[in-house]
Amino acid sequence: MQHNRVLYHPTYVAGFRNALREARSDLATLACEHERELAGLREEIAELRSILADVIASLRMKAADDVAQLRRELERALARLERDPFF
Repeated sequence: MQHNRVLYHPTYVAGFRNALREARSDLATLACEHERELAGLREEIAELRSILADVIASLRMKAADDVAQLRRELERALARLERDPFF
């Protein structure tokens, strides 16, 4: 039984090594770009959450004002009914 080793030409090995080195470099560059984009998206999300919190707070204050207004109107109507039940 004969064991023949496969031999590669040094230029082939050098080309493969260079291709791997270039691929690693490209991947590192892409990783940096993705990290920057993710950081930007995280900032946008934080800003949108802040805006949403402001909108919710504003709507809650408006709802509280509306409830207070309705309560006052109900109290006036009840007082009027007590004075004049056949209004």
